[in-house]
Amino acid sequence: MKFTAQEIAKIIHARIEGDAQVVVHDFAKIEEGRAGAISFLANPKYEQCLYSSQSSVIIVNESLSLREEVSATLLRVPDAYQAFATLMQTYQALLEGEQNKTGIEQPAFIHESVVLGEDVYVGAFAYISSGVTLGNKVKIHPGAFIGKGVHIGANSIIHAGVKIYEKCVIGSKVLLHAGCVIGADGFGFAEQEDGSYKKIPQMGNVLIEDDVEIGAGTTIDRATLGSTIIRKGVKLDNLIQIAHNVEIGAGTVIAAQTGISGSTKIGKHCIIGGQVGIVGHIQIADGTKINAQSGVAKSITEPNQVITGSPAFDYRSALKSQAVFRHLPELTQDVNRIKKKLNTELPESGKE
Repeated sequence: MKFTAQEIAKIIHARIEGDAQVVVHDFAKIEEGRAGAISFLANPKYEQCLYSSQSSVIIVNESLSLREEVSATLLRVPDAYQAFATLMQTYQALLEGEQNKTGIEQPAFIHESVVLGEDVYVGAFAYISSGVTLGNKVKIHPGAFIGKGVHIGANSIIHAGVKIYEKCVIGSKVLLHAGCVIGADGFGFAEQEDGSYKKIPQMGNVLIEDDVEIGAGTTIDRATLGSTIIRKGVKLDNLIQIAHNVEIGAGTVIAAQTGISGSTKIGKHCIIGGQVGIVGHIQIADGTKINAQSGVAKSITEPNQVITGSPAFDYRSALKSQAVFRHLPELTQDVNRIKKKLNTELPESGKE
């Protein structure tokens, strides 16, 4: 598809500098710009690329002051990153409109009890078990497995190879990327007298509310009893492990390789970096920000905190070290006050 700078400006509410009729048909990074492509500049580190880029159109911040001439047509907006995201979402929606598949490809298995909404798509080699309900415009891509009694809301997309176990509930406008597993057994075992482990049946399910996106290879375990719950608007990256009976609050974002242990409750609008480890049975307050590779071993009760670090050594020593470390600023002040007092009170010979 082709668009003029003027047409794009209307979509992102931009002010045009340059040729409003220049045509673009592709996206490119600003440092790899080429004729016919549109790029954006949001990070000041790449500003120099603005003056050498061959892209035909570049989205920039309204506040940007040019140091040299630019050959591209500029589209000025308050926030270039947000505007580019909006443009890409619009473009993707147009593509999906052009390629909006419906119907049942063969071979695919759909149990006779399945309830299909309007304009549903089921790809080849998908398996839809008994008692499943698919809402309007649901898309099940090739090779997906949908277990017994699963409900999937309208406009949700289940990509290739996704596995959804029995009784799980998927809301509307949910996007599950390739290979993620929803509803596998939680990690529940009871130690026996002989040192062996007896499996505890996992009888619950997973509940995913509306507008959730879950990345490739992410696993969300079913609850032992009740539900593992992913609230509305949550965004999960690839390769995340969420254990049984976890609850993640609305609007929370979690980066790749994070692991959340059983029965932990994550608040609303939290931001959790990559490779974070969170122990079980704790609470994380609303608005918490956790830096990458942090290890969270106790509840965070005060909202909107930023935390970092990992106590990755002997547990008892770690607790003692943390207790001292938390008081280091006060201890440093005390030592400095003592040193100052000693230097003042000692005679000159004593100072020597």
